[in-house]
Amino acid sequence: MAPSGPDRPIIHGGMPTQLPDVDSEETQDWLRSLDQMVDERGRDRARYVMLRMLERARERAVGMPALRSTDFINTIPPEREPDFPGDEEIERRIRSYIRWNAAVMVSRANRPGLGVGGHIATYQSAASLYEVGFNHFFRGKDHPGGGDQIFYQGHAAPGIYARSFLEGRFDEDRLNNFRQEHSQGAGKGLPSYPHPRLMSDYWEFPTVSMGLAAINSIYQARFNRYLQHRGIKDTSEQHVWTFLGDGEMGEPESLGAISVAGREQLDNLTFVVNCNLQQLDGPVRGNGKIIQELESIFLGAGWNVIKVVWGREWDDLLARDTTGALVNQMNRVPDGEFQNLSIADGAYNREHFFGPDPELRKIVEHLSDEQIEKLPRGGHDYRKVYAAFDSAMKHKGQPTVILAHTVKGWLLESLMARNATHQMKKLTTDDLKNFRDRLHIPITDEQIESPDGAPYYHPGKDHEHITYMLERRRQLGGPLPSRIVKAKPPVLPAQDAYDDLRKGSGKQQIATTMAFVRLLRELMKDKNIGSRIVPIAPDEYRTFGMDSMFPSAKIYSPHGQMYESVDRKLLLAYKESQQGQLLHEGISEAGAMASATAAGSAYATHGEHMIPVYLFYSMFGFQRTGDSIWAMADQMARGFLIGATAGRTTLTGEGLQHADGHSPLLARTNPAVVHYDPAFSFEIAHIVQDGMRRMYGDEPNPQGGTGENVIYYMTVYNEPLNQPAEPEGVDVDGILKGAYRYAASPIEDDAPTRILASGVSVPWALQAQQMLAEEHGVAAEVWSVTSWNELAREAEEVERWNFNHLDQEPKTPWITAKLQDGGPTVAVSDFMRAVPDQIARWVPGAWMSLGADGFGFADTRAGARRYFQIDAESIVVAVLASLGREGRVDLKVAREAFESLRIDDPTAASGGNQDGGGA
Repeated sequence: MAPSGPDRPIIHGGMPTQLPDVDSEETQDWLRSLDQMVDERGRDRARYVMLRMLERARERAVGMPALRSTDFINTIPPEREPDFPGDEEIERRIRSYIRWNAAVMVSRANRPGLGVGGHIATYQSAASLYEVGFNHFFRGKDHPGGGDQIFYQGHAAPGIYARSFLEGRFDEDRLNNFRQEHSQGAGKGLPSYPHPRLMSDYWEFPTVSMGLAAINSIYQARFNRYLQHRGIKDTSEQHVWTFLGDGEMGEPESLGAISVAGREQLDNLTFVVNCNLQQLDGPVRGNGKIIQELESIFLGAGWNVIKVVWGREWDDLLARDTTGALVNQMNRVPDGEFQNLSIADGAYNREHFFGPDPELRKIVEHLSDEQIEKLPRGGHDYRKVYAAFDSAMKHKGQPTVILAHTVKGWLLESLMARNATHQMKKLTTDDLKNFRDRLHIPITDEQIESPDGAPYYHPGKDHEHITYMLERRRQLGGPLPSRIVKAKPPVLPAQDAYDDLRKGSGKQQIATTMAFVRLLRELMKDKNIGSRIVPIAPDEYRTFGMDSMFPSAKIYSPHGQMYESVDRKLLLAYKESQQGQLLHEGISEAGAMASATAAGSAYATHGEHMIPVYLFYSMFGFQRTGDSIWAMADQMARGFLIGATAGRTTLTGEGLQHADGHSPLLARTNPAVVHYDPAFSFEIAHIVQDGMRRMYGDEPNPQGGTGENVIYYMTVYNEPLNQPAEPEGVDVDGILKGAYRYAASPIEDDAPTRILASGVSVPWALQAQQMLAEEHGVAAEVWSVTSWNELAREAEEVERWNFNHLDQEPKTPWITAKLQDGGPTVAVSDFMRAVPDQIARWVPGAWMSLGADGFGFADTRAGARRYFQIDAESIVVAVLASLGREGRVDLKVAREAFESLRIDDPTAASGGNQDGGGA
């Protein structure tokens, strides 16, 4: 007997330990009873009774913690399965048609001379999971509650297309043009994966950048609650379904935010993980059990876990397992071996799975080898899957994850459970014939052997199977997937909302970050649009000076505030509320991006325009979450991304990884992102006003609704400056196009040097302009470049137009026309030189750029700028050098200035402003 007593923990494994024993005699009676059961009935019987005791303890609210994992069997026992409400035979036939058409579509896409790829095996493993949803659970856009949001597993897209083909939404030509979106004519092809931007009336959510579906769906479900709690829309009858692969769960984004869903009790969310035990190259956990691993992770995060491991044919075997031998074997066998067993015949399974134990052999002695071979995984059993979905929908207070055990490539003998199955895209004639026979598809050998390839199968639009599936969708609210834009354009703020920024800051010094926050506060007061603004920040509201919003706008929490804040007596007290407007994401840029995506696409998913305004350290935007921003663009979300503390030298106190010198270049790669780098508050006013007009105005959008599907990214700084008032007659068109002349040369000159500067570098350029005039008699004008990116894009668009219209007079890029007359150009910014160099070839005359290339470091702003040679003194030398090379001044003047100003010596900058720009 194991020792017991005060020196031995009486409970362990995650439960309370070393508790005082208030009745040691009673305790010993219980322990002796357990020992007796182990001795007389065995460990397995004792284990079962203990599990039942734990279950009853939870039912009686004793407060027992959850176990880390449960046996490798179904969570829902047969006696608790609900009656299946549909016609299982008809639905099985529909499933067969879809399986066939999906496989034929991909196989045709890889015929000789085409070979555009595609994936067959994923959908074949998940077909039952999807069909249970489509026929019984997924609510469409016409449902009175607004319809569900479904994140389809990207590699399963062929099966979703194949279902739409049966519904009459696509014809055969459309299926034949899978992955041929332009070569067969615009609008006649099908994208490879769920891409809303490429198929704007069909897909809602982009899901094939692995991992993003999980985190985006969590924050989508959370945003649904946000809309509900704030009284903007009733989302109580909308459910979020997310289909994922077990291999995909290895991505950090897949599991990184599941605690958010558990903490916020998002019972409007269900994950369905297709556990076919395979990733791209081999087993997900060859030596382990991925279902058990995921169960323990989700249980720990506060989720309701439903395992669908075995099909109904196993129920009888488990009922015969009076000793626990079968359950033990199920627990013991690793996934790698299960993959082997899934493709082996019945005799092999009898010998290697059931054979090692006489008790196991006895359990299956009444079954033939063929029957053993056909024992199914739970994810392929319609009734088991239905029971899981039904239970998930009825569960309250927790999100649910369904872990469905399947076989990758199910029913395709040549692909099934092979390590290389994900890369297998072609089916031979024999493969197709065998597949046809297993699915009982009425297609002849001659049709399969046709030079055009095996045909699709459709029983006819009036066939009872088709009318059945259409009726199921009608009752559930219409066809899916479907993306419909119903949002009406909001009433935009009046001109006076932006007036404060146009007036400047007078004698007060404020950074452009603070200028933007002032504007944001003003916009949030607007009676028409203020409530639709969704401020988002990752634990940096105070950093950005937004803590003044806490008492009024409040921080969103589904539970409100159930404590007294430590700073409750202060004016700017931390305040949470169920109706809070601010989304405070903690230290999670990935979560913040997911919220921005959910808010920015609400015009399509909910028919409500919401305006996300996500503020972040610019270094941790496009660099850290660029993939999420790309998905945001694919989803055609809109909103403002504010890269605060931008530039390589404005936050130098923080050091290398806070020094952003390249985010505009990363933003430039995203076609939907409009980037601006304003220098002054009045520029911000015009940019934000124009962004509101473009994204939320009433201009018709060819992809549905109104407004443009773009994202505004603005880099702002933390360096305090005297913000000037808007100059009279300022070139607003230039501000929006990307550049305008801010300061003419103080010296008359027919061809003055142009200093092009952006953002925080404009004041250095103005200082250099003054030094050049006073100390060297050199004329220079200063241009504020609000967007290097947009200038380059416009020039490229002009070049493309000229290439496609060779018979017409060529157009001239906007920046070329603006800078046609003048001297050499010196460009400078707080970013690396590659940022201004984007426009170099379209600027007439000599070009020289200065930039903060290389890694950042901790120092003062002045020291860092001298090190990078981008400060005012460096601009002066650059202008003199440019003029010297043109022979307009003696080059010796430039050399002397270089030496006297000690341009190559950062210590020479120690006499100026030594602010370090700390966060």
